[in-house]
Amino acid sequence: MKQIAKKQDSFEFQALKSNPGLMPILREGELINVTLVEQSNRAVYFSVPKVGTGIIYGIELINAKGILKKLQVGDQVTAKVVVPENDEGLVELSLMEAGKQKAWQELKELKDTGEPIVAKVTGANSGGLLLEIKGVQGFLPASQLSNEHYPQSEDGDRSKITQELKNFIGQELSVKIININPRTNKLIVSEREIEAANTKDLLEKYAVGDIVPGIVSGVADFGIFIKFADQTEIEGLIHISELSHNMVDHPREVANVGDMVKAKIVEIKDGRVSLSLKALQPDPWENVGKKFKEGEKVRGEVYRLNPFGAFVKIGQDLMGLIHVSEFGSVEELKAVLEPGKNYEFMISSIKPAEKRIVLKLGTKAKSHQEKKPTDGAESL
Repeated sequence: MKQIAKKQDSFEFQALKSNPGLMPILREGELINVTLVEQSNRAVYFSVPKVGTGIIYGIELINAKGILKKLQVGDQVTAKVVVPENDEGLVELSLMEAGKQKAWQELKELKDTGEPIVAKVTGANSGGLLLEIKGVQGFLPASQLSNEHYPQSEDGDRSKITQELKNFIGQELSVKIININPRTNKLIVSEREIEAANTKDLLEKYAVGDIVPGIVSGVADFGIFIKFADQTEIEGLIHISELSHNMVDHPREVANVGDMVKAKIVEIKDGRVSLSLKALQPDPWENVGKKFKEGEKVRGEVYRLNPFGAFVKIGQDLMGLIHVSEFGSVEELKAVLEPGKNYEFMISSIKPAEKRIVLKLGTKAKSHQEKKPTDGAESL
């Protein structure tokens, strides 16, 4: 090996060796600044201050080719210590690992300060966007997009949503880091957090319990976005669970973009405001005992079938549940009940605190269920 590569033969190393207390102790994984001394096809050598000579070779040399092309003898660069001292007395280094580690450190600092970052979108899927930030791949969930960029799909078709998200590939977005974990290569960013920071001061004149008029500015699977009518820079979210006392499959059943609504502020936190339509509606469960009694027969419209039973609309504002065990199987449930049709049921129990009405099959529904024996029964 070349004389320059032998740490034990260097004047600096010999001087330090005679005074061991002056020699720094390198640790595996440590980032250090080194100076390029010589490049060859098989190895690249660096001067390691107060230690001697560092080397990059093998797979590390292949991985660092792009970085090394930009360097000349005498240039300084940050490297990661892979082996503090190998059998030949050299410090084995990595430029690629150093670059990644340094990038993660800078990303953590950006998260701690809350500073916005401009990042380029490199890919998209139904869940959100992929972005590159300081050479690290980050993920922007669709739920963290600004309302302006949130994909709109009337029928909730995921393929259409994915296609809308793909239109952002190549564009740059301003985002904030909200979650980071270098060990798992996890980097989650948000566009909505920047909006929240911008509206924090504007929200000071509002309080929980206030009723505000607003305009529906967006409809998503998880809720409805509302811009305040008297302060359009503020945008709040009505979660799907706060849209109605009734079951809601999709927020578009309740409102569409451009609709005028009044909503109640239920939470203001970190520049974000949560609203509710349900809070301004009378709760049908408060007087459920006056409307219905256990053992009473009722007619109801089947709203939706599930593997565990069927939801049934009874009255104007209440939903009951009939369990699949009433039918014996999901197949029999589907054979007897059809969504959108009315049937006779009997109220088995009413639990206002749990907002639950349990139903059983009524006489007419049972007669329909038992109307035809199976082919096997007929043959007997």
